[in-house]
Amino acid sequence: MTSPMPPAAAPLQVATDPGAVPPAPAAPSQGTAGRSPRQIAWQRFRRDRTGVVSGWVVLFFFAAGIAAPLIAKLYGKDPYTTYGQNQPGLLNDFGFPVKPNGGISGSYWFGIEPQLGRDVLTLLLYGIRNSLLIATVTTLLVTVLGIVVGITAGYLGGRIDNLVGRVIDILLAFPSTLFFLAFWPVMISMFVSPEDNTPTWLIVVSLISVMTAFGWAPMARLLRGEVLALREREFVEAAKVTGASPARIIFKELLPNLWTPILIQATLALPMYVTTEAALAFLGVGLQDPTPDWGVMIQRGSQVYQNDITYMLFPGLSMVIFVIAFNLLGDSVRDALDPKIRR
Repeated sequence: MTSPMPPAAAPLQVATDPGAVPPAPAAPSQGTAGRSPRQIAWQRFRRDRTGVVSGWVVLFFFAAGIAAPLIAKLYGKDPYTTYGQNQPGLLNDFGFPVKPNGGISGSYWFGIEPQLGRDVLTLLLYGIRNSLLIATVTTLLVTVLGIVVGITAGYLGGRIDNLVGRVIDILLAFPSTLFFLAFWPVMISMFVSPEDNTPTWLIVVSLISVMTAFGWAPMARLLRGEVLALREREFVEAAKVTGASPARIIFKELLPNLWTPILIQATLALPMYVTTEAALAFLGVGLQDPTPDWGVMIQRGSQVYQNDITYMLFPGLSMVIFVIAFNLLGDSVRDALDPKIRR
Protein backbone atom coordinates (compact mmCIF):
# COMPACT_ATOMS: atom_id res chain seq x y z
CA MET A 1 0.00 0.00 0.00
CA THR A 2 1.54 3.22 -1.13
CA SER A 3 1.29 6.49 0.75
CA PRO A 4 -0.46 9.34 -0.99
CA MET A 5 1.78 11.78 -2.90
CA PRO A 6 2.11 15.19 -1.26
CA PRO A 7 0.44 18.02 -3.14
CA ALA A 8 2.67 19.96 -5.58
CA ALA A 9 4.07 23.15 -4.20
CA ALA A 10 2.31 26.19 -5.50
CA PRO A 11 4.48 28.59 -7.54
CA LEU A 12 5.89 31.47 -5.61
CA GLN A 13 3.98 34.68 -6.11
CA VAL A 14 6.00 37.84 -5.96
CA ALA A 15 3.99 40.74 -4.75
CA THR A 16 4.38 43.75 -6.90
CA ASP A 17 3.40 47.28 -6.11
CA PRO A 18 1.64 48.90 -9.02
CA GLY A 19 3.18 52.24 -8.10
CA ALA A 20 6.73 50.96 -7.73
CA VAL A 21 9.39 52.50 -9.98
CA PRO A 22 11.33 49.92 -12.03
CA PRO A 23 15.02 49.73 -11.24
CA ALA A 24 17.26 51.97 -13.31
CA PRO A 25 19.54 50.28 -15.83
CA ALA A 26 23.12 49.73 -14.76
CA ALA A 27 25.41 52.65 -15.52
CA PRO A 28 28.00 52.01 -18.21
CA SER A 29 31.36 51.03 -16.88
CA GLN A 30 34.08 53.61 -16.78
CA GLY A 31 36.53 53.42 -19.68
CA THR A 32 35.77 53.59 -23.35
CA ALA A 33 31.98 53.15 -23.10
CA GLY A 34 30.12 56.03 -24.69
CA ARG A 35 33.29 57.69 -26.00
CA SER A 36 34.05 58.59 -29.58
CA PRO A 37 37.25 57.29 -31.23
CA ARG A 38 38.67 60.80 -31.04
CA GLN A 39 38.06 60.98 -27.29
CA ILE A 40 39.57 57.53 -26.78
CA ALA A 41 42.69 58.55 -28.74
CA TRP A 42 42.98 61.79 -26.76
CA GLN A 43 42.72 59.84 -23.49
CA ARG A 44 45.48 57.47 -24.61
CA PHE A 45 47.67 60.40 -25.63
CA ARG A 46 47.19 62.18 -22.29
CA ARG A 47 48.42 59.08 -20.46
CA ASP A 48 51.65 59.13 -22.49
CA ARG A 49 53.96 61.45 -20.56
CA THR A 50 56.58 61.42 -23.29
CA GLY A 51 54.04 62.54 -25.86
CA VAL A 52 52.65 65.29 -23.63
CA VAL A 53 56.11 66.69 -22.81
CA SER A 54 57.12 66.50 -26.48
CA GLY A 55 53.92 68.30 -27.44
CA TRP A 56 54.68 71.16 -25.07
CA VAL A 57 58.23 71.41 -26.45
CA VAL A 58 56.92 71.57 -30.01
CA LEU A 59 54.34 74.20 -29.04
CA PHE A 60 57.10 76.24 -27.39
CA PHE A 61 59.16 76.27 -30.60
CA PHE A 62 56.17 77.26 -32.73
CA ALA A 63 55.17 79.97 -30.25
CA ALA A 64 58.74 81.31 -30.20
CA GLY A 65 58.83 81.41 -34.00
CA ILE A 66 55.45 83.12 -34.34
CA ALA A 67 56.23 85.66 -31.62
CA ALA A 68 59.80 86.31 -32.81
CA PRO A 69 59.13 89.96 -33.86
CA LEU A 70 57.39 90.70 -30.56
CA ILE A 71 60.13 89.06 -28.50
CA ALA A 72 62.81 90.92 -30.45
CA LYS A 73 60.99 94.22 -29.88
CA LEU A 74 60.71 93.62 -26.13
CA TYR A 75 64.31 92.41 -26.04
CA GLY A 76 65.49 95.53 -27.85
CA LYS A 77 67.59 93.80 -30.51
CA ASP A 78 67.17 92.64 -34.11
CA PRO A 79 68.93 89.94 -36.17
CA TYR A 80 70.44 92.30 -38.75
CA THR A 81 72.24 95.03 -36.79
CA THR A 82 75.99 94.40 -36.39
CA TYR A 83 76.28 95.34 -32.72
CA GLY A 84 79.83 94.02 -32.39
CA GLN A 85 81.09 96.35 -35.11
CA ASN A 86 79.06 99.33 -33.98
CA GLN A 87 79.91 99.13 -30.28
CA PRO A 88 83.60 98.98 -29.29
CA GLY A 89 84.67 96.43 -26.71
CA LEU A 90 82.43 93.58 -27.87
CA LEU A 91 84.80 91.96 -30.40
CA ASN A 92 88.56 91.59 -30.23
CA ASP A 93 91.03 92.29 -33.02
CA PHE A 94 90.31 88.88 -34.57
CA GLY A 95 86.55 89.44 -34.64
CA PHE A 96 85.65 87.10 -31.77
CA PRO A 97 83.67 88.07 -28.65
CA VAL A 98 85.79 89.57 -25.90
CA LYS A 99 83.69 88.14 -23.09
CA PRO A 100 83.72 84.37 -22.46
CA ASN A 101 81.04 81.95 -23.69
CA GLY A 102 80.48 83.76 -26.95
CA GLY A 103 79.93 87.16 -25.33
CA ILE A 104 76.96 86.14 -23.17
CA SER A 105 75.98 89.00 -20.89
CA GLY A 106 72.98 90.81 -19.51
CA SER A 107 72.67 92.76 -22.77
CA TYR A 108 73.23 89.79 -25.08
CA TRP A 109 71.61 86.74 -23.51
CA PHE A 110 72.92 84.22 -26.06
CA GLY A 111 76.05 86.16 -26.96
CA ILE A 112 77.00 87.79 -30.25
CA GLU A 113 78.00 86.38 -33.62
CA PRO A 114 81.74 86.25 -34.39
CA GLN A 115 83.05 88.64 -37.05
CA LEU A 116 79.79 90.50 -37.69
CA GLY A 117 78.65 90.85 -34.08
CA ARG A 118 74.91 90.26 -34.57
CA ASP A 119 72.73 89.22 -31.63
CA VAL A 120 72.49 85.42 -31.44
CA LEU A 121 69.13 85.27 -29.62
CA THR A 122 67.24 87.20 -32.29
CA LEU A 123 69.09 85.31 -35.02
CA LEU A 124 67.92 82.06 -33.43
CA LEU A 125 64.31 83.23 -33.02
CA TYR A 126 64.01 84.38 -36.62
CA GLY A 127 65.85 81.26 -37.78
CA ILE A 128 63.25 79.11 -36.00
CA ARG A 129 60.52 81.21 -37.61
CA ASN A 130 61.86 80.82 -41.16
CA SER A 131 62.74 77.13 -40.86
CA LEU A 132 59.39 76.14 -39.37
CA LEU A 133 57.53 78.26 -41.92
CA ILE A 134 59.18 76.47 -44.85
CA ALA A 135 58.82 73.03 -43.27
CA THR A 136 55.16 73.55 -42.27
CA VAL A 137 54.05 74.86 -45.66
CA THR A 138 55.91 72.06 -47.42
CA THR A 139 54.31 69.45 -45.16
CA LEU A 140 50.81 70.82 -45.82
CA LEU A 141 51.34 70.87 -49.59
CA VAL A 142 52.90 67.41 -49.61
CA THR A 143 50.01 66.05 -47.54
CA VAL A 144 47.32 67.57 -49.76
CA LEU A 145 49.03 66.44 -52.97
CA GLY A 146 49.68 62.97 -51.58
CA ILE A 147 46.03 62.62 -50.52
CA VAL A 148 44.72 63.65 -53.94
CA VAL A 149 47.09 61.48 -55.97
CA GLY A 150 47.03 58.46 -53.65
CA ILE A 151 43.25 58.26 -53.25
CA THR A 152 42.62 58.92 -56.94
CA ALA A 153 45.07 56.23 -58.09
CA GLY A 154 43.86 53.68 -55.55
CA TYR A 155 40.16 54.22 -56.22
CA LEU A 156 40.28 54.37 -60.02
CA GLY A 157 42.88 51.63 -60.49
CA GLY A 158 43.73 50.37 -63.95
CA ARG A 159 46.05 52.37 -66.16
CA ILE A 160 45.93 55.44 -63.94
CA ASP A 161 47.08 53.38 -60.97
CA ASN A 162 49.89 51.82 -62.99
CA LEU A 163 51.05 55.22 -64.27
CA VAL A 164 50.98 56.80 -60.82
CA GLY A 165 52.79 53.79 -59.38
CA ARG A 166 55.64 54.12 -61.87
CA VAL A 167 55.96 57.86 -61.20
CA ILE A 168 56.09 57.21 -57.46
CA ASP A 169 58.80 54.57 -57.93
CA ILE A 170 60.91 56.99 -59.99
CA LEU A 171 60.56 59.80 -57.44
CA LEU A 172 61.44 57.54 -54.53
CA ALA A 173 64.56 56.32 -56.36
CA PHE A 174 65.60 59.79 -57.59
CA PRO A 175 68.52 61.43 -55.70
CA SER A 176 66.70 64.63 -54.77
CA THR A 177 69.65 66.16 -52.88
CA LEU A 178 71.90 65.88 -55.93
CA PHE A 179 69.13 67.44 -58.00
CA PHE A 180 68.98 70.41 -55.64
CA LEU A 181 72.74 70.92 -55.79
CA ALA A 182 72.99 70.54 -59.57
CA PHE A 183 69.91 72.39 -60.77
CA TRP A 184 69.42 75.05 -58.13
CA PRO A 185 71.63 77.63 -59.89
CA VAL A 186 69.85 76.84 -63.16
CA MET A 187 66.44 77.35 -61.61
CA ILE A 188 67.40 80.65 -60.01
CA SER A 189 69.04 81.95 -63.20
CA MET A 190 65.73 81.43 -65.02
CA PHE A 191 64.15 84.16 -62.90
CA VAL A 192 67.05 86.38 -61.77
CA SER A 193 70.05 87.55 -63.73
CA PRO A 194 73.50 86.70 -62.28
CA GLU A 195 74.18 90.41 -61.63
CA ASP A 196 71.14 90.83 -59.36
CA ASN A 197 70.59 89.57 -55.85
CA THR A 198 68.09 86.74 -55.56
CA PRO A 199 65.01 87.85 -53.57
CA THR A 200 64.40 85.91 -50.39
CA TRP A 201 60.78 85.22 -51.32
CA LEU A 202 61.91 83.56 -54.56
CA ILE A 203 64.32 81.31 -52.67
CA VAL A 204 61.57 80.33 -50.22
CA VAL A 205 59.05 79.62 -52.98
CA SER A 206 61.62 77.61 -54.93
CA LEU A 207 62.56 75.56 -51.86
CA ILE A 208 58.94 74.77 -51.05
CA SER A 209 58.14 73.93 -54.67
CA VAL A 210 61.09 71.58 -55.17
CA MET A 211 60.65 69.80 -51.84
CA THR A 212 56.93 69.39 -52.54
CA ALA A 213 57.59 68.02 -56.02
CA PHE A 214 59.81 65.27 -54.57
CA GLY A 215 58.04 64.80 -51.24
CA TRP A 216 54.47 63.77 -52.07
CA ALA A 217 55.41 60.27 -53.26
CA PRO A 218 55.64 58.50 -49.84
CA MET A 219 52.25 59.86 -48.74
CA ALA A 220 50.62 58.94 -52.06
CA ARG A 221 52.09 55.44 -52.01
CA LEU A 222 50.82 54.81 -48.49
CA LEU A 223 47.30 56.07 -49.20
CA ARG A 224 47.14 54.23 -52.53
CA GLY A 225 47.73 50.94 -50.74
CA GLU A 226 45.15 51.78 -48.08
CA VAL A 227 42.52 52.68 -50.68
CA LEU A 228 43.19 49.51 -52.67
CA ALA A 229 42.29 47.53 -49.54
CA LEU A 230 39.33 49.70 -48.51
CA ARG A 231 37.58 49.83 -51.87
CA GLU A 232 36.83 46.09 -51.63
CA ARG A 233 35.15 46.41 -48.23
CA GLU A 234 31.43 45.89 -47.75
CA PHE A 235 30.57 49.49 -46.85
CA VAL A 236 32.11 50.77 -50.09
CA GLU A 237 30.26 48.15 -52.15
CA ALA A 238 27.04 49.09 -50.36
CA ALA A 239 27.58 52.75 -51.21
CA LYS A 240 28.09 51.85 -54.87
CA VAL A 241 24.88 49.77 -54.89
CA THR A 242 22.88 52.68 -53.51
CA GLY A 243 24.08 54.83 -56.40
CA ALA A 244 26.54 57.05 -54.50
CA SER A 245 28.81 59.13 -56.70
CA PRO A 246 32.59 58.56 -56.66
CA ALA A 247 33.10 61.90 -54.90
CA ARG A 248 30.67 60.90 -52.14
CA ILE A 249 32.34 57.51 -51.74
CA ILE A 250 35.76 59.14 -51.47
CA PHE A 251 34.79 61.89 -49.02
CA LYS A 252 32.19 60.00 -46.97
CA GLU A 253 33.47 56.42 -46.99
CA LEU A 254 37.20 56.33 -47.76
CA LEU A 255 38.67 59.56 -46.42
CA PRO A 256 37.31 59.20 -42.84
CA ASN A 257 39.12 55.85 -42.62
CA LEU A 258 42.41 57.38 -43.79
CA TRP A 259 42.88 60.21 -41.30
CA THR A 260 44.98 58.09 -38.96
CA PRO A 261 47.75 57.21 -41.50
CA ILE A 262 47.56 60.75 -42.91
CA LEU A 263 48.11 62.35 -39.52
CA ILE A 264 50.88 59.94 -38.59
CA GLN A 265 52.70 60.47 -41.88
CA ALA A 266 52.40 64.26 -41.58
CA THR A 267 53.78 64.34 -38.03
CA LEU A 268 56.79 62.33 -39.18
CA ALA A 269 57.30 64.41 -42.33
CA LEU A 270 57.57 67.86 -40.74
CA PRO A 271 60.81 67.27 -38.78
CA MET A 272 62.26 65.62 -41.88
CA TYR A 273 61.68 68.81 -43.87
CA VAL A 274 63.19 70.88 -41.06
CA THR A 275 66.43 68.92 -41.32
CA THR A 276 66.26 68.87 -45.14
CA GLU A 277 65.92 72.64 -45.35
CA ALA A 278 68.73 73.14 -42.84
CA ALA A 279 70.97 70.70 -44.74
CA LEU A 280 70.35 72.51 -48.03
CA ALA A 281 71.15 75.86 -46.43
CA PHE A 282 74.31 74.36 -44.94
CA LEU A 283 75.35 73.17 -48.41
CA GLY A 284 74.70 76.61 -49.88
CA VAL A 285 71.46 75.66 -51.61
CA GLY A 286 68.57 77.58 -50.11
CA LEU A 287 68.43 80.50 -47.73
CA GLN A 288 71.62 82.53 -47.56
CA ASP A 289 73.16 84.95 -45.12
CA PRO A 290 72.00 87.46 -43.85
CA THR A 291 68.59 85.75 -43.75
CA PRO A 292 68.27 84.03 -40.35
CA ASP A 293 67.92 80.26 -40.62
CA TRP A 294 68.95 77.18 -38.67
CA GLY A 295 71.04 75.85 -41.54
CA VAL A 296 72.66 79.25 -42.19
CA MET A 297 73.63 79.59 -38.53
CA ILE A 298 75.06 76.06 -38.40
CA GLN A 299 77.02 76.71 -41.58
CA ARG A 300 78.38 79.91 -40.08
CA GLY A 301 79.13 78.15 -36.81
CA SER A 302 81.10 75.42 -38.58
CA GLN A 303 83.55 78.10 -39.75
CA VAL A 304 84.23 79.53 -36.28
CA TYR A 305 83.59 76.64 -33.88
CA GLN A 306 87.28 76.17 -33.10
CA ASN A 307 87.40 79.66 -31.62
CA ASP A 308 83.78 80.08 -30.50
CA ILE A 309 81.83 76.85 -29.97
CA THR A 310 79.01 78.71 -28.26
CA TYR A 311 77.68 80.25 -31.46
CA MET A 312 77.19 76.84 -33.08
CA LEU A 313 75.82 75.31 -29.90
CA PHE A 314 72.54 77.25 -29.82
CA PRO A 315 71.20 76.54 -33.33
CA GLY A 316 72.50 72.96 -33.35
CA LEU A 317 71.08 72.10 -29.94
CA SER A 318 67.74 73.79 -30.59
CA MET A 319 67.25 71.96 -33.89
CA VAL A 320 68.16 68.61 -32.31
CA ILE A 321 65.69 69.20 -29.46
CA PHE A 322 62.91 70.18 -31.85
CA VAL A 323 63.42 67.23 -34.20
CA ILE A 324 63.60 64.71 -31.35
CA ALA A 325 60.52 66.20 -29.68
CA PHE A 326 58.51 66.16 -32.89
CA ASN A 327 59.53 62.57 -33.67
CA LEU A 328 58.51 61.49 -30.17
CA LEU A 329 55.26 63.38 -30.61
CA GLY A 330 54.65 61.57 -33.88
CA ASP A 331 55.27 58.21 -32.19
CA SER A 332 52.84 59.10 -29.39
CA VAL A 333 50.18 60.21 -31.86
CA ARG A 334 50.61 56.99 -33.79
CA ASP A 335 50.25 54.87 -30.64
CA ALA A 336 47.19 56.85 -29.53
CA LEU A 337 45.41 56.56 -32.88
CA ASP A 338 46.32 52.94 -33.56
CA PRO A 339 47.45 51.10 -30.39
CA LYS A 340 47.71 47.81 -32.32
CA ILE A 341 51.01 48.96 -33.84
CA ARG A 342 52.49 49.97 -30.50
CA ARG A 343 56.03 48.66 -30.19
